[in-house]
Amino acid sequence: MITLALLAVAVLLVFFGGVLFLRKVWFYRDPDHSATPQDDSVLRSPVYGRVAYIRRICDGVVVSEKLGEEITIREITKSDWPEGVEGDGWLIGIAMTPLDTHYQYAPVAGEMGEIRPYMTGFNLPMFDFWEYVRITWLRRHVQLFARRYTLENERQTMWLTGARFKVALVLIADKFVDKITTFTQEGAVVPAGGKLSFIARGSQVDLVVCGHPNLEVEVKEGQGVYGPLTVVARLF
Repeated sequence: MITLALLAVAVLLVFFGGVLFLRKVWFYRDPDHSATPQDDSVLRSPVYGRVAYIRRICDGVVVSEKLGEEITIREITKSDWPEGVEGDGWLIGIAMTPLDTHYQYAPVAGEMGEIRPYMTGFNLPMFDFWEYVRITWLRRHVQLFARRYTLENERQTMWLTGARFKVALVLIADKFVDKITTFTQEGAVVPAGGKLSFIARGSQVDLVVCGHPNLEVEVKEGQGVYGPLTVVARLF
């Protein structure tokens, strides 16, 4: 009986020790990306995670096949489309789980433009329990496009202008996240792979690419991406 009790205590200690390690150490790891190649024709992943969706933007609108309705890109960015740029482009959503690095990085070298936070009193969960298991532990694809949280949760939109790209990073918080930490500022010049921000726990980043209808997207839905180490798209 004592042996079983000791075994139960040992299992609990290992479990809670593992949870503590994930929450306090693994979750905050910060890989060095100072050697990221500076190629103006390449867009790198702004985060570690899994590609949740890839959509074309036409005249400032994205179509949800599942809901059968049009969604303006402004509903996602909570920010105006930049002046002088046609309302076409790409939307690439990348989901982050507790197993992923949660820092965000510049997908291309450029100057930081407007940084616009959007606060809300209540964040919706990104996925249910089974979806959480699939995307976090089984590393499977979960289709997340047009979920309510992508339109309603707390977010921060960061505009970045490079030599050949105008992009926005939309940092979207999950249900249990109420803070996005930013390490850059408007007007700052950042290198590709430069660290921009941090989101706690589960979250998502949408990469909005302005223009470039013939952009070659080099990732697919469900694919794992590894921050600046992964090229998501390029111009030829």
